[in-house]
Amino acid sequence: MKLSELIDRAPWREATTYRKTWPHEYVLLHKDNQRELLEAVCERLNHGEGVPCRFFAMRNQYLFIGGYKYWLMIPPDQVDWENEEVLNRARLYRDRRDFVIQDGDTGIWYDYPANPAKPDQAVVQQEDANHA
Repeated sequence: MKLSELIDRAPWREATTYRKTWPHEYVLLHKDNQRELLEAVCERLNHGEGVPCRFFAMRNQYLFIGGYKYWLMIPPDQVDWENEEVLNRARLYRDRRDFVIQDGDTGIWYDYPANPAKPDQAVVQQEDANHA
C-alpha cells in the first residue's frame, strides 16, 4: 500500500494537551494498529528524506507530505517495535515555523513572530549551544 493511502486510513486523533498552542494529531503503533504506517515513515526517514527542524530546543527529523509534517519522538532507527510508539503530524504553517520554532512563538496560526529566525541560523545557534 502507498504511504499516502496508509496516512489516509490512519485513525488520527487530536493531541489535546497542545490544542491551543501547538495543534497536532497522532496515531499509536499498537493501539491503533499502525505498524505498516510507522514502518513506511521510518524507512523514508532512515533513507534521508527527513528535514532537520527544531521545536524550541528539541531537534528532530520531519517528513513533509502534502499539507502536513510528520515526526516521531525518537530517532527512526531507535523505534522499539515491541513497545508503544507515537507518530505525530501537524498541518504546515507554510512559513519558517515549519522548520524552526523559537522563543516567542505561540503556535497560533496568525501570530507570526516579529523577528523570525532563519532555519539555517537557528540550527547553527543550537549546534553551537550544544557544543558549549
